[in-house]
Amino acid sequence: MKNEISIGLLGLGTVGSGVAKIIQQHQQDLHHKLGAQVSVKKVLVRDTNKDRLSSLDPSVFTTDIEDILNDSSLDIIVEVMGGIDGAKSAIEQALKNGKQVVTANKDVMAEYGHDLLKLADAEKCDLFYEASVAGGVPIIRTLEDGLASDRISSLMGIVNGTTNFIMTKMKKENMTYDDALAEATALGYAEADPSADVDGIDAARKMVILSSLAFSTEVHLDDVLVRGMKEIRDGDLELANKFGYTMKMVGSSTKDEDGIEVSVEPIFLANSHPLASVNNEFNAVYIYGDAVGETMLYGPGAGSLPTATSVVSDIIAACRNLQLGVNGKRAHAAQHERVIKPDSKCFSKYCHRLLVNDEVGVLSKMTAVYSRHGASIQSVIQSPANEDGKAELVLLTHQISRQQHLDVLKELQGTASVISHYRIEGEETA
Repeated sequence: MKNEISIGLLGLGTVGSGVAKIIQQHQQDLHHKLGAQVSVKKVLVRDTNKDRLSSLDPSVFTTDIEDILNDSSLDIIVEVMGGIDGAKSAIEQALKNGKQVVTANKDVMAEYGHDLLKLADAEKCDLFYEASVAGGVPIIRTLEDGLASDRISSLMGIVNGTTNFIMTKMKKENMTYDDALAEATALGYAEADPSADVDGIDAARKMVILSSLAFSTEVHLDDVLVRGMKEIRDGDLELANKFGYTMKMVGSSTKDEDGIEVSVEPIFLANSHPLASVNNEFNAVYIYGDAVGETMLYGPGAGSLPTATSVVSDIIAACRNLQLGVNGKRAHAAQHERVIKPDSKCFSKYCHRLLVNDEVGVLSKMTAVYSRHGASIQSVIQSPANEDGKAELVLLTHQISRQQHLDVLKELQGTASVISHYRIEGEETA
């Protein structure tokens, strides 16, 4: 049993500062839980002379990452500096040096997590990454431990607070996309370059991590169907509401006998679904298990202290393993072969919003397209023609494959303008 556990902290930004603050302020609680003092002994910063709000002793600061990675007195390396290449290299070196590692880096874990977890297994070290998904929501630990006895069949979630904040403002306050994004940026929810968020890449990386863990297989970023918020058109949110749905940017993944399907896209979500009421910057993940049925985790998806809480929880887990001498005992090898479902095996309902010439027989022409591809239509709504002689058609399909959906859209382009199209999740139609 150790009397003191020493930590090397890579980064002292928003999350790193929160980690240091929690460790310093919760010393009595940590000692009670672990029987040892937990101390931040070295911190990687860009500038040792910068004024900081942190109460850490400046003597622990260093600008040389090797001072931390090669320090034999450190027990745990905490990577919260962000980026990909440098962070990946640091995690690899720390594991090879026999260090336990905690990271909040979703980008690294999505791109290289499978290899890094294999390295951790080989080196008999821990690699924890709770904070890489959904900030303060303990979804990784829930999948690894709380639902370890169950077989997960699907999960879906709002895993990006920036896009959820924007969607909430657009629906609740009738803001334009640009105005909602500007407010998200002003409040610190959106980066100066928000493309990773609004294009769905951030959420896709998180879904790679969750899907790999939930289904015990390797899921890659290229396996994820990604559609961003920029595909949302004026009137789409109102259209969703008209049919009893809420527009949400959702990540979803399912696994059945045909394989795995993973997507991130704006969808029509039934108002009765629990995720439909998740607003602003909050995250939530809805899980379907064979035994547990349906369950959902909800909480803040970002922020200094919420994310730092997940990081420190991982630190505590690594410390407990150190005290028990069982680091690196958890196997991370994938159980199942990676099989990604083709579009012909991915089924859902869809909403197609079209602009057509207002002329006799146009509706018959449109429905004939669906018929040729075996796509059954549930309902059709036609709006009056505008001054240009164009009418809007909204068609809701029954359950069809994604391939049918794409084939229909491709053929429709010859006779109509496709304004927008969305997958539908849920049963409600007003």
